[in-house]
Amino acid sequence: MGAGGGARSKRPSFSCFMIRTDLNIGLFGFGVVGQGLHAVLERTPGLRARIGRIAVKSRDKARSLPAELFTFDKNDLLSDPTLTVIVELIDDADEAYLIVKEALLRGKAVVTANKKMLAEHLPELIEIQQTTGTPLLYEAAACASLPVIRNLEEYYDTDLLESVEGIVNGSTNYILTAMHRDAQPYAAALAKAQELGFAESNPALDVEGLDARNKLVLLLAHAFGLVVGPTDLLAVGITGISALATAYAREQGLIIKLVAEARRLPGGGLAAAVLPTLVRPGHELAQVHDEFNGLITQSGFADRQFFLGRGAGAFPTASAVLSDLSALTYGYRYAYKKIHQNAHLALTPETAEVEVLVTFDEAGAAPDRADFTAVHEEFSSAQRGSYLTGTIGLAQLARAGWLRAPGVCVVRLAAPLRAAAGVAMPILHEAVGV
Repeated sequence: MGAGGGARSKRPSFSCFMIRTDLNIGLFGFGVVGQGLHAVLERTPGLRARIGRIAVKSRDKARSLPAELFTFDKNDLLSDPTLTVIVELIDDADEAYLIVKEALLRGKAVVTANKKMLAEHLPELIEIQQTTGTPLLYEAAACASLPVIRNLEEYYDTDLLESVEGIVNGSTNYILTAMHRDAQPYAAALAKAQELGFAESNPALDVEGLDARNKLVLLLAHAFGLVVGPTDLLAVGITGISALATAYAREQGLIIKLVAEARRLPGGGLAAAVLPTLVRPGHELAQVHDEFNGLITQSGFADRQFFLGRGAGAFPTASAVLSDLSALTYGYRYAYKKIHQNAHLALTPETAEVEVLVTFDEAGAAPDRADFTAVHEEFSSAQRGSYLTGTIGLAQLARAGWLRAPGVCVVRLAAPLRAAAGVAMPILHEAVGV
């Protein structure tokens, strides 16, 4: 009864407005993440999603679930009309592409965590989604537990994003943290990351910066509406980080992080790259340790925002898959609105310059000074090796023959990014500098 004695009207519940559908899942892969997904689904019965069948490759592995739940034939899942959603969590990017494409064409919604597959086939997969109206969601492919893709797609759909930058690979961040904080050599830090399951037995995708590059492809599509291929982006990993570069960072009070970044340029284009970067201690990314990921967005209206969360491991990745499954129960799909809004946008690395530290030894190929717009500092020591700092065009750096030479290490310095014509441009890492 109300205060005046009249009957208080009953307010409709939220559930009256949101109709959820049940999901019957066909799961491809039952490794670390697949098992993590099964565990979190068991703990979230309100989601109304269940695993109906699991396709696996190995016939010899012992399984924790009843044998009748498993199959070794992918068509048992793709052809089953009772399975409404395909969750793809396998390592093989080529096989994952065939599975995802076929599932979409058959009208089955798909959730995947395979960033390599997505980055290599994104234009085709977007076209299939738009043609069939079947959703493909991949929050787990960007930054594991960080809710990045849907925020870029929805929250920033009308806000002018100026940049996204972040640590998007938990394996390399774990290694770099161990090298900086614990003074571990690279090989020991990598071995520990593999032991903990943060790095694969073949870690090349992570440590060479290729995984971060694949994720940057996804971020570009949802942040700016620009769809590019992985090979369109410069990626330098952490395998070549030298003792001299590490010493330089310590002496300057800086921290080396592997940073993926995309930024609008005043001329109307975009610059994007993955580079080891010197970060000052007060910067947000300096606080991202171990297997965590961190992403900073800079926008015209919302200003600067920072996302932080675990970027590797079974449950962090499974949580992102779970979020996508929950979204599917409400019929959610990516609209890719920015692709149409920003049809004129393009990568223009030839208009961007970056400042770098380059270390090299006598056995390695010395950088060609002619490649640099300016060389600022040079140092050489028989005991410690040699280095130079200078300004170089992003496109010129990407095609420099010495970039991948043995004994050469390239680390990005905190410095303004400038237009090739000399027009002042925003600082690529506005708060990284000292």
